[in-house]
Amino acid sequence: MDTTLRDGEQTSGMSFSEYEKLTISKLLLKDLNVDRIEVGSARVSSGEFNAVKKIINWAKTENLDHKIEILTFIDEGISIEWMNKAGAKVQNLLSKGSINHLKYQLNKTPQEHFNDIEKIIDIAKKNKIETNIYLEDWSNGMKSSKKYVFDFLDFLKKTPVKRVLLPDTLGILNPDETFSFLHEVTKRYPNLHFDFHGHNDYDLSVANTLEALKAGCHGIHTTINGMGERAGNTPMASIVASIKDFLIDYEIAINEEALFRVSKLVSTFSGFRIPPNKPVVGDFVFTQTAGIHADGDSKKNLYYNDLLPERFGRKRKYALGKTSGKANIKKNIDELGLKLSDQSLKKVTEKIIELGDKKERVTAEDLPYIISDVLNTRSIKEKIKIKSYFLRHKKNKRPSADIQIEIEGKTYSEKGKGDGQFDAFMNAVKKLYQKNGIPLPLLTDYSVSIPPGSHSDALCETFITWKSSEKEFITRGLDLDQTVSAIKATEKMLNII
Repeated sequence: MDTTLRDGEQTSGMSFSEYEKLTISKLLLKDLNVDRIEVGSARVSSGEFNAVKKIINWAKTENLDHKIEILTFIDEGISIEWMNKAGAKVQNLLSKGSINHLKYQLNKTPQEHFNDIEKIIDIAKKNKIETNIYLEDWSNGMKSSKKYVFDFLDFLKKTPVKRVLLPDTLGILNPDETFSFLHEVTKRYPNLHFDFHGHNDYDLSVANTLEALKAGCHGIHTTINGMGERAGNTPMASIVASIKDFLIDYEIAINEEALFRVSKLVSTFSGFRIPPNKPVVGDFVFTQTAGIHADGDSKKNLYYNDLLPERFGRKRKYALGKTSGKANIKKNIDELGLKLSDQSLKKVTEKIIELGDKKERVTAEDLPYIISDVLNTRSIKEKIKIKSYFLRHKKNKRPSADIQIEIEGKTYSEKGKGDGQFDAFMNAVKKLYQKNGIPLPLLTDYSVSIPPGSHSDALCETFITWKSSEKEFITRGLDLDQTVSAIKATEKMLNII
């Protein structure tokens, strides 16, 4: 069960829009093939209600409404009324899984709490709503009030509750404790269905979730990119890969190839960047940096593991920098279709190491320029130059651009308008190239950065990702002006294609 849209939305400082919630729901159920999704909390806000209603209406058209779950509360049926209005059919009822939470938050006895829960389950049943139940703070309950937990489960096994959801609410468990507690619970209550809901406070949520499954747990909860309160929840990509590779007796239906794509979109919607070293979905996790690794990859794949990038619709890359050896650089040169002598390769390697020492970021697309510079050869040269541009941006007027581009000695002029100065510039370039029957790659990502601690006069470094029918590549521009740095990156793209 994925709870990106409920528990994941509790990530500090963020909230999904109605449209974003609906889009993510479609991706989770249709693209990733998730079994169930928890999409919101009852009674939170009108925006939450509208989002849930939109998701339910869509899910009904796909016969998937039984997979949509809502967090509800022990509130004499007010949450059930909310669900009826939204059209939802599955509640995840929040209850107290430790004696401390029960005593100090609700100030009730166990029996009073069980009676209240029984009333909610009866109301749900009358309204044809299925009930799952969260035992909040269950992990602390197992540590300090196990009798209470077992009394609770003794009560639940007599009810029509479908799933008992066991959260490590404060992320306090280690793998040994997780296995021990889940093994004890599943053996003692063989007819109850248990889900494990991990939190990542000690960076152990994936390990704990694996141990929960090994102990006999029947379901697990995840979020995209590990989103969630504090250190977040169990990240879907990591646990899916781990189950497939380490638990050979288990079969899961998640579509691995969609993980990276959905991860990127959720990151865009949430505004929280994915750490580049995050397993499976990080930008750098399939990039070899050390030259010895690239060399080993060419010799019986000595540095490969089961996490092959192709599983996730990705591709292995070889970084260029001060730790690059000849093997790294040769792989990038081969990718460009170029051939260099051993002596030339040595000179290029020395130059890239020198740039890496200066902390300059070197990309595969910079290689032709480095080669041209180092070898002083005319075989690779700038055939295309942006001779001039005149950018206009006036309040309440659409930005426009007049450009002149020199292509192999001949100058072409064009005009364009757009939503910003760079967009106007790009539209002018597109018009010029379309007139000459030359397709341009699609701009898929645009990233601008300045040195930490800099001010408004800082250098702007722009990285633009382009995608053609043949390949995806990145170009870089550097200038005091952000738009000009983007134009410089575009000029490199024009020469590359």
